[in-house]
Parts: sequence; structure tokens; C-alpha cells
Amino acid sequence: MRRARLPYAVTQGFSPHMKVAFGPALPVGTAGENEYYDLWLTRYTRAEELLQLLANATPGDLAPVHAAFVADAGKSLAATLTIAEYVVKVEGRESSAEQVHAAVESIMASGPFEVAHKGKVKVFDLARSLPKETRVTQSADGSSVQFTVRMGPEGSLRPEALVRAALEAASLEATVVRVTRTDTLAEEQEGIWARPL
Repeated sequence: MRRARLPYAVTQGFSPHMKVAFGPALPVGTAGENEYYDLWLTRYTRAEELLQLLANATPGDLAPVHAAFVADAGKSLAATLTIAEYVVKVEGRESSAEQVHAAVESIMASGPFEVAHKGKVKVFDLARSLPKETRVTQSADGSSVQFTVRMGPEGSLRPEALVRAALEAASLEATVVRVTRTDTLAEEQEGIWARPL
């Protein structure tokens, strides 16, 4: 933003910094696609011009692809984006789509899912946390599990934790090798989701 010489706003107070807000944080070790951020400007700049300036000043893999103006009184991105889509890549000797699908279905049918983290135990109601059916597809070197996860103030299920637990419970010789959040969406009403741009 500085390299693009944008007229960005700064916060007030003892330690002023660029006024920018990001969408829901990515879990550690998770790649992200279709991530969003809000940037406050001090003067009007057309969205098309802003996008071009940012794209020219940003490394290719991080360059923005869409820009639009939003009302200042709107909800934050973290509050707006409550649905995340993930792909969990599984590889190993026993990582076929059929094997992984059976393992995931078995653990999902076993009731609430517990995760221990930093000395605390979180319990997830999978019917609520996973509002869409999970899909498993075959690839040349394993399989990919596609999840839709509901995010909120109570936290969100990390899909790779569920897959790891499923592989362990089924005693499969397979491991999670990559996790990617492929989209973050706004839930306009129950079961109807849309991108914010």
C-alpha cells in the first residue's frame, strides 16, 4: 500500500499505524485463497484504479484481484465472513478416497467432536459446525477432503484435526500433507452464502 502511494488513513493515538482490517485469521500452517481485507483511505479513489495500483506494487501471488467500496458503518469482515471452505490433502499407502471417506464418515457419526488445545477442551457439534456435506475426491497421490466450516465467536473447527482423528481411529497409514482455505463467505440466510465482493 505504501509502494502504491495510496492515500491510506492512519489510526489515532500514541502509536499511529495504517488503518486496515483483515478477515478471519488463517490457522497456523494453512494456505489461503480468496482472502479479504478492508483499507481506509483519506480521499476517494476509483476501485478500478485502486486495484491496478495495488496489483502493480504487490508480488504476483499476493496481488489483489477484486476491489470495491463498502459503507463505513458496515460490519467487520470477521463478523461478516462466517463460512469457510477448506481442502485437506491426504497422502499415504492407505489414502484412497474410499478409505478416507469411510474414516471421516465414521468419526462424524460418532457424535460431538472434542479437540484439546492449550489445556482446554472444545466440543463441536458437527451438524452445526459442518453445514454442508463433506466430499472426498481421488487424486493421483492420495485424496482431498472438502469441508465447509461455520466460523463464529465460539471458534471454528479445524478440518485437519477432524481428518487426523478419523485416520487415527481407522488405523489408516495416511497423513494430512496440506490444508488450504479456498474461500470465506458471508451467510446471508441459513444455507445461502455469498462472497462479500
